[in-house]
Amino acid sequence: MKISLLTDGIFPYVIGGMQKHSFYLVKYFAKRGIYIDLYHTNQSKLDIDKLEFFSEEEKKFIRSFVIPFPKAGRLPGHYLKASFAYSQAIFEQFKKQEPSDFIYAKGFSAWKLIEEKKKGFKCAPIGVNFHGYEMFQKAPNFKTYLALKFLFQKPVLFNVNNADYVFSYGGKIDDLIKSIGVTKEKIISIPTGIEESWLVQAPSINSNTKTKFLFVGRFERRKGVEELNKALIQLKDNSNFEFHFVGPIPEVNKLKLPHVFYHGSITDAEIMKAKVKEMDVLVCPSHSEGMPNVIMEAMASGLAVIATDVGAVKLMVDESNGVLLQSSNPNEIASAIEKLSKLDKNLLQQMKLASIEKVKNNFCGAK
Repeated sequence: MKISLLTDGIFPYVIGGMQKHSFYLVKYFAKRGIYIDLYHTNQSKLDIDKLEFFSEEEKKFIRSFVIPFPKAGRLPGHYLKASFAYSQAIFEQFKKQEPSDFIYAKGFSAWKLIEEKKKGFKCAPIGVNFHGYEMFQKAPNFKTYLALKFLFQKPVLFNVNNADYVFSYGGKIDDLIKSIGVTKEKIISIPTGIEESWLVQAPSINSNTKTKFLFVGRFERRKGVEELNKALIQLKDNSNFEFHFVGPIPEVNKLKLPHVFYHGSITDAEIMKAKVKEMDVLVCPSHSEGMPNVIMEAMASGLAVIATDVGAVKLMVDESNGVLLQSSNPNEIASAIEKLSKLDKNLLQQMKLASIEKVKNNFCGAK
């Protein structure tokens, strides 16, 4: 069997949750002996031709096509124009290849292919995955809402309505996809999973008297970093915790507080695993999400979780292993951080253990 996997990049050549999900798709398709035509791009300084993050056996099943992603301008709509141009470049490469049995497309990567198929181009069934469908979820502010509504909704609807299948993580994402007109028969609902190497047998015991909180991600408006910063400023006199950021947070957005630490981007998987295991609680205050890999990785590493009830997050987080926020309001975030920072260590340890058990029982091959 051969799958054509159309992506906007795979981790760590491109950083992001979608890209990490794409990486694992490639890895585990290859492990199962499925041949993959991989269409992707590179935004790193790594030599993408080496595919060094796959084993030699896995590489036997991967054929890599590296497509430069066009530079997007700063004016509204430029990213969509660049995305369509990228999908055109993918299509030009795709049509030269032998047919595949299925086409799995991330985001807008199959846009041109779907357009051509609608005109009569013959190809295998196309399944599209837009992950969190943020353009249809609650926006952090009115300006963002207008941009998402008037720029992104129409092209997303074209892609999902003209694809053969639409992938979902389940939870609220299923309901959202149905609400935009996709029929139940077209939806393939598959919750995300976690590689077994992330899974610990027991949560680490923090010898520090302070509870360690962690945020992992980019400084992107929908991720709720601005609201998180406001919450941390509210708690500046609370000496019960430390807060750690991993990701490319701009200098201007870094708080100058003695208990807040910034570690920059970490692309090495082993270093990242070690850093996560040092922490107690992951904080994910996003305005919109799909089913974040970062939450799954934190749970597998034995962390409690504070996260907003968006996308499929509710499948992972509840009162047994953390706090499910009803909104990204700074007051609500601050209240949750304060609650867990003052929680009895034994009770916090039980939450951390519950995270591990949830992953074992629902999202990992290890039982």
